[in-house]
Amino acid sequence: MTQEALDILCPMSVVIDPTGHIRHVGPTMQKLRPDTPLAGARFLELFEMSRPRAVDGMEALLRASGTKLHLRLRKHPRTALKAVLVPLDADDNGQRGAIVNFSFGISIIDALQIYSLHSGDFAPTDLTIEMLYLIEAKTAVMESSRKLNLRLQGAKIAAEEQAYTDTLTGLKNRRAFDHVLARLIRSKTPFSLMHLDLDYFKAVNDTHGHRAGDYVLQNVARGLVDETREEDIVARVGGDEFVLLFPRLVKPQRIREISANLIRRLEIPVSFEGAECRISCSMGTTMSNRYPQPKAEQMIADADAALYASKKAGRGRHSFFSVDRVAEQRH
Repeated sequence: MTQEALDILCPMSVVIDPTGHIRHVGPTMQKLRPDTPLAGARFLELFEMSRPRAVDGMEALLRASGTKLHLRLRKHPRTALKAVLVPLDADDNGQRGAIVNFSFGISIIDALQIYSLHSGDFAPTDLTIEMLYLIEAKTAVMESSRKLNLRLQGAKIAAEEQAYTDTLTGLKNRRAFDHVLARLIRSKTPFSLMHLDLDYFKAVNDTHGHRAGDYVLQNVARGLVDETREEDIVARVGGDEFVLLFPRLVKPQRIREISANLIRRLEIPVSFEGAECRISCSMGTTMSNRYPQPKAEQMIADADAALYASKKAGRGRHSFFSVDRVAEQRH
């Protein structure tokens, strides 16, 4: 067999001369040591034989003819290899060399990563080619699956975000508010709950139309976000009704400051298509530390009662929930 034919049929082979030195190296085998010419090296100094054992020279190698050889490269990376040896015809002196054809066996996956091999490095009939195709197909399927999962995850996140968002203002909606409120109560985190209702908003809709009303609501949403902390929750729960949650904030004076800032901010006239839209807001707040065991329904009702007190007192103001004040209003 010519060397050219050998390189095509057995690209992972080496030819050993009678002295045990490598005379010819297949192109794929040379890729295992790209920086070191293997031709001329002594076979057993390059490879460590683990099976059969006690192979210490050419005669012992030739006796292993036809059996499966288990070898490992002596230098890093110490890739495990399988091989079979076929003796060559004897030369004029009666000495024989050999052809050793290698395979990675189950080490093929590691070898592909270490040596950057591809299908062109193996004989077309080598079963390794089939394994490579399977690996490539599996990789392609896994990549497609990963991309699909990412798209599905993104779609799920977007759907969940939409389900918890008020489409007009971009604020949280009632569903999101209920979810956060329940979480705060369950975690026993102290917090304040403020119910805010716009004053004179109906006049904006009646006078300038619903487009103006929508624009005002969007402006209100920006103002509420600007005047609160990043950790606070601002939700639109009705047409012109908003609820604010202040985690870890139960200081009345700080709530008074926030409410005053909100009133000043929302009373700034809003210009829409040449028309001046004027509103204000009334607010009522209750705090979780005023209850032995806070309950969502009760706190919402109490904040609403405090809001009603602000409306009755003249609008454009803030009130804290008070049992005595509610009792007075009911008589």
